[in-house]
Amino acid sequence: MKIINRIFYLLYCCALAGLLSGCSDSLDYEADANAAGHTAATPATIKANQALLAQRPFADRSDFTLARKGLLAQESDLRIFDKQGSVIWDMNAYDFIDAEGENAPASVNPSLWRQAALNNIHGLFEVTSGVYQLRGYDLANMTIIEGETGWIIVDPLTVTETASRAFLFAQAQLGKQPVKAIIFTHSHIDHFGGVEGILQHLSAQELAELRVIAPAGFDHEATSENIIAGAAMGRRAGYMYGKELMVDPRAHIGNGLGKQPAFGSFSYQRPTELIDEHNTEQTIAGVPFIFQLVSGSEAPSEFTFYLPEHKAFCGAELVSRNLHNLYTLRGAKVRDALLWSRYIDEARQRFSAAEVYFASHHWPLWGQAQINEFLEQQRDTYKFIHDQTVRMINHGYTANEIANTIELPETLMQAFHNQGYYGTIQHNAKAVYQFYLGWYNANPAQLHPLPETDVAKRYIEMMGGIDAVVIAATAQFEQANQTDVNAANATYRWLAELLNHAVYADPSHAPAKALLAKVYDQLGYQAEAAPWRGVYLSAANELRNGKPSVGIEPRAMKDILLDTDVENFFTSMAVRLNAEKAADEELRIKVSLTDLNEHYLLTVKNSVLHHRQVDADTLADAEIAVTLPLLVDILVGDAGVSDTLFSEELEITGSELDVLTFLGLLDKPDGLFNIVTP
Repeated sequence: MKIINRIFYLLYCCALAGLLSGCSDSLDYEADANAAGHTAATPATIKANQALLAQRPFADRSDFTLARKGLLAQESDLRIFDKQGSVIWDMNAYDFIDAEGENAPASVNPSLWRQAALNNIHGLFEVTSGVYQLRGYDLANMTIIEGETGWIIVDPLTVTETASRAFLFAQAQLGKQPVKAIIFTHSHIDHFGGVEGILQHLSAQELAELRVIAPAGFDHEATSENIIAGAAMGRRAGYMYGKELMVDPRAHIGNGLGKQPAFGSFSYQRPTELIDEHNTEQTIAGVPFIFQLVSGSEAPSEFTFYLPEHKAFCGAELVSRNLHNLYTLRGAKVRDALLWSRYIDEARQRFSAAEVYFASHHWPLWGQAQINEFLEQQRDTYKFIHDQTVRMINHGYTANEIANTIELPETLMQAFHNQGYYGTIQHNAKAVYQFYLGWYNANPAQLHPLPETDVAKRYIEMMGGIDAVVIAATAQFEQANQTDVNAANATYRWLAELLNHAVYADPSHAPAKALLAKVYDQLGYQAEAAPWRGVYLSAANELRNGKPSVGIEPRAMKDILLDTDVENFFTSMAVRLNAEKAADEELRIKVSLTDLNEHYLLTVKNSVLHHRQVDADTLADAEIAVTLPLLVDILVGDAGVSDTLFSEELEITGSELDVLTFLGLLDKPDGLFNIVTP
């Protein structure tokens, strides 16, 4: 029985990030710190944020008018709870952000504060006749299109709880209608993970007749994303989204794209129809649609669509009210900037009659001229980043040099929707560099450098030791207040690099950690990009308070795991094979999923794990036979030892020793590794 339990524990580790990790010692807070230890904005940061007010057209209030247009109803107390009674969504927590976004505290970039205020505007909105949106119930929007025979739901949010609340609120305001179709615009979980929040309210007849429509490749992309490198991506996403930060003027205020991701019960529903051809025309619940495939832009599986009778264009996430990511800080495959730009131009021309634009995030836009200008500027922003990065590449600039040189032209810089609230021109330029040239900048010094800890120790030793470094860094931190805003920001960025070396050389040195945390505070306060703010302030928080001790709740992923391609589990296992332990091993293990009548042969040789689907009579050293539902129940903790011990759905035959050996070769990443300390 120990073998059985270990099998499923390790299979679980192959699919999800782990749960537990220790915390480092916390630091003493300064007298003016907030409850999490974040320090006050320095005079240099105050000057930098005030200077930005002259660089953007803050007097233009049109976005606030557009974001409120069509508001039908709003919940005054928008808090959403999970089954255990924990709050998983709380719009009330952001009430400290003033409604007009004009009174940014010293600890927030005023442009990001403005975006946060706009994203605070929530409720049920009428976009145009027969098209409604629920905004502020999750990171993304849910759209309802009223058809001749019932509703069409577009992008049912991230988790069951938020989708259910939004759906019931819409029914209360608009009246109940049958749901005829659900549309997933793309393969990111904030646009499909809440689908059960809709399904649970439908009748048997509605479920039987329901059309679920998605772009080609959706099944694979939606269920496989993050599985292979899930432990690392989940940990990094916590930084990007500021998951462990308190909601506070010195900490989390939003994510630019919306407020924050909801963490509740994720769900999944396989599509009944896939759109696999460009400009596919369909009628859904009596409503004509024209679909534009844009896969490979913001998501690997994505479409936009146009409603000709409404003259309304849904841009999905091809375009948003911010510059998006060509590379996302949580870690992902780099996106193609040139392809992205071409898709936007194609939509601009193909749907030029559009009088309404709406999307998966943010607020709509009305008027043909306004929509054309918006799409043109978004198109040109991605192409500018692409073209100018490649131009500088061909002049021999490195990725870092390009990121510190490239600037949008004034004609693009003035549009708020082009600002780096989510992506930035700096890290997007690096993404273009990576897309074409990869990680190597051609300088031999960067070809095979020492590990970070070794480099840090050598630097600190040559600079006279860590105490001397911290004394000098403290003086530079104070002197930054006497310089101009650009010099001060450069000083903070330099001190972040210097003090990172100090902390990596001696992670127990409290003064070095405390000063680095103060530097990260200031960089976070100055950041116009919410993910940059989240990264900097999460780093400061962990330097002071240690890492989180709890990760993803596995039960939340149960529905998605049930629909994950089985091969993804085995691919994930292969990247966890410990090469040193497997050096002298040769093994053949067969895994049979009895309810699916599928059999997979796993082989270990040359420190490599291969898998392939085989016939039932394929011989192996050992066989594990199990049903997929029981496998998933064990993975998420819904089936314990007694369930598996007496279950007829699981059996092990052959060499138990080989099974035990095989399991011992697999690493068990906990997904909460160190980031700001070695």
